[in-house]
This record gives sequence, structure tokens and C-alpha cells, in this order.
Amino acid sequence: MVTVADVENAQKAWGEGVVAIAAAHDSEGDYVGRARLHVESLYAYDISPVLFKPTFAIEEQFRPTFEGALSYFVAENGVCPEDKGFAIKGWTKVRFENENVVINGATAMAMGNYFFTNSKEEEVKVEYSFGYVTDSEGKLRINLHHSSMPTSID
Repeated sequence: MVTVADVENAQKAWGEGVVAIAAAHDSEGDYVGRARLHVESLYAYDISPVLFKPTFAIEEQFRPTFEGALSYFVAENGVCPEDKGFAIKGWTKVRFENENVVINGATAMAMGNYFFTNSKEEEVKVEYSFGYVTDSEGKLRINLHHSSMPTSID
């Protein structure tokens, strides 16, 4: 049975992964390898279909494959030419604010805002919905990731 704490731990791992990718990029380390590990360990591409709609994807809006997700994070594999490498933007912190977490046995869904802090200590607010499935080791893996920038109506 999945718990809210499990979801929060998965979110923490996701945020720490994005920060680790950015740090590896900034230090000229193996940020692509770090991103590959991030996607492999946190997303469910190897066990189920994944619905991934990245925040800044316009031409190729959806990333149903591992390589498409990797391209979004680091823009190094040539899969999606529009990608700029979201995870290599110098993020120093990621925090989640859940509006709600829904548990359904071995699956969970969460929705809310997450905030990305840059090197100038400025936060960027993004809206998200994540879905999670439990893998064979009992670990939560992402099978739904939709994020978008908040809109304003003038």
C-alpha cells in the first residue's frame, strides 16, 4: 500500500535528481549519465507506458519514450531538436507543494505546484500532475508527468 510519505519521498528524489543533473552540468561532470540514471530510476518506461508532457515542449509535446524524456532533461541525444535541456538550467533547489495526493492501493496521483530555484535564488513556479505505479521492488515510479506554466487571464 502506497502512502503519502512514499509520494513525498518520490517527489524529493525527483527534485534532488534535477538539482544533481544541474550541478553535474555546472561542474562539467557526467550530467548526461546523471540524467539517464534519473529517468531510469524514477520513471516507469521499462515497466509500463509513461504519459509525459514536459513544461516547455511545444513541437513534440509528448514524450512517450525514454529517449524523448532524456532529451527534454539534457538536450544531448538529438531526439527532439526543440529541447534546451530543462535540467541543465542551473537549478539549485526544487520544492513541491501538493494540492492533493490520491492513493489507490499500489498507485498514487499528486497535483500541485513545484518551485525551481535558480542560482540567483529566484523561484519559478510550475503546475504539475504526477502519477505513480509501484515497481517489483515496491518503489514508486512515475507513469504520468504533466507540467505547465501558470497562465494569466488579462
